[in-house]
Amino acid sequence: MRIALLGYGRMGKSIESIALKRNHTITIKATSNTTTFDFSNTDVAIDFSLPSTAVINIKKALDAEIPIISGTTGWLEHYENIVSYCNSKNGTFLYASNFSLGVNIFFEINKKLSQLMANVDGYSTKIEEIHHTKKLDAPSGTAITLAKQIISNSDYKNWTLDKADKDEIHIEAKRIPEVPGTHEITYNSEVDSINIKHTAHNRQGFALGAIIAAEWIMNKKGVFTMRDVLNIG
Repeated sequence: MRIALLGYGRMGKSIESIALKRNHTITIKATSNTTTFDFSNTDVAIDFSLPSTAVINIKKALDAEIPIISGTTGWLEHYENIVSYCNSKNGTFLYASNFSLGVNIFFEINKKLSQLMANVDGYSTKIEEIHHTKKLDAPSGTAITLAKQIISNSDYKNWTLDKADKDEIHIEAKRIPEVPGTHEITYNSEVDSINIKHTAHNRQGFALGAIIAAEWIMNKKGVFTMRDVLNIG
């Protein structure tokens, strides 16, 4: 594949390294200062940019009829707009809050556990996420996905970074140097606690997942998620 990297920070560089090892080529290495893209020699675009530029990047790729994978977080208030835009262009778009194959399995475990816990009284729920100090958004997109999964299967109404009310899930967002990403869900009662946890050891898992998604999406049309890539459900 010929890949355009829309965002050439640490994730972009990790994706480049894995792409080259899998015999792909890189056609564009766009930074936040790049305003125009020449997609003429590109098969797929992968966006790991900034919340302020992600929507523009995605639309430019769709305008050029290039399938685009996005892992940028912090822009999801525009997600439905992008879905509509993609469909109007008969384009190809895949978004994931986390491309790690392990995290996407973790999402399924979280969903199942939240369904089981919905039938049990006496437990409170909290989420802790830890990332490196250069991560711009808090909480992480992954933590928000985890919270939304729990909310959809419980009486919780919302999540919060502040002190939580009874119908809110507290997310504690920590920023520690050189931590790729850790997410833990805790159900706590007076008699016991239940914990599930995912710990990323490096960024390679995120980068590999993005490349696998890009390989999978070729010659497809529509809006997809990593559940489609992994054939889950």
